[in-house]
Amino acid sequence: MPCLPIASSTTSYGRQLLEKTKEFVEKKYTIANGYKHDAQVVYGDTDSVMVKFGTKSVEETFPLAIEAADECSKIFPSPILLEFEKVYFPYLLMNKKRYAGLMWTKSDKYDKMDTKGLETVRRDNCALVREVIQTSLDKILIEQDVQGAINYVKTQISDLLQNKMDISRLVITKSLNKGAEYALGIGGKKEDYKVKQAHVELAARMKKRDAGSAPQMGDRVPYVIITGAKGASTYERGEDPIYVLENSLAIDCKWYLTNQLSKPLTRIFEPIIDDVQKSLLQGDHTRKIFIPTPAARKGSLMMFAVKTSKCIGCKAPVNSQNGHLCKHCIPKEAEIYLGKLQCLRAAEKSYAELWSTAQKIHSSYHSDIMCTGDGCACQFYRRKKVQADIRLAQEALDKFGR
Repeated sequence: MPCLPIASSTTSYGRQLLEKTKEFVEKKYTIANGYKHDAQVVYGDTDSVMVKFGTKSVEETFPLAIEAADECSKIFPSPILLEFEKVYFPYLLMNKKRYAGLMWTKSDKYDKMDTKGLETVRRDNCALVREVIQTSLDKILIEQDVQGAINYVKTQISDLLQNKMDISRLVITKSLNKGAEYALGIGGKKEDYKVKQAHVELAARMKKRDAGSAPQMGDRVPYVIITGAKGASTYERGEDPIYVLENSLAIDCKWYLTNQLSKPLTRIFEPIIDDVQKSLLQGDHTRKIFIPTPAARKGSLMMFAVKTSKCIGCKAPVNSQNGHLCKHCIPKEAEIYLGKLQCLRAAEKSYAELWSTAQKIHSSYHSDIMCTGDGCACQFYRRKKVQADIRLAQEALDKFGR
């Protein structure tokens, strides 16, 4: 339903004016008085009020909105006025401080999508949250395709749980502020750092690894949440994305679904579909989950594990002394080699394209690109991932001894 905000020109007597406006609008604009629908005030604060007139189109709403603004102004003491600002259609109202809708100031075309209190711009959420929420809103409000939004979200959740998500979409960044000095051992008071935080603990670990390149006070620290020992706290599992890529550590995909995506998605879809938890966050699309291999885990038992060589072609166990292909794959050696060579060439091409894009973004064609990956559009972490892919592809080719 189209809704309109009507803002007063002053906040004086705001609460009284709001109550007076609500009473007047809901009493005047009713079916009993000859209007097609009963008006309802759905939201209000000290200087604005949103009214749902029950109309089905923006064109029907504008005359009522302008009329309501003029009529309400007559009941207020001079020089206080209520003026019509805009119409929202479609409109999603989650609660008093959270809403989204297409904003119309003219009846022929909407101006933009207007959002408040949603996770579309907050930097302390990973890019995945911002992208999923924004795309969902686009599908719901602009395309008016609720089922398309549901299918999109299910696909994203499935890719996340199966570890198909690019790590750059999972990076969270937070600043080292007051309290971090104590954790980093550079001063500060213990009482300023009562609650341990993942990015602060990570900065302390990075300082031990390499003090020269570790984050400093005021810097934003990028991190991802990885799997850990049973019962390990979240702050213990924050890790540097580059370190994760270089050491093939496993991302805790379930944590991202529960702690990053779940609440924002529930807020958006709750007014639209029944039981968001069961229909959107559970179901067939959540049953296939990536399980880290034992090699990706750290523990005392791994000290006794013996690494077995596997066939490059079919992954069957082989005796490395006799080569890296099993007896079934030896006849197809040339075909397997060409396949691995193709993987290497594809990774090299991907890296060249990403590097070219980064050069254009930074206007740096003849010098190194200085980028930390924090909010940069040059796909810093994707380049790191492709570099790792190139290394693994080259190692596979080297096993052929050519």
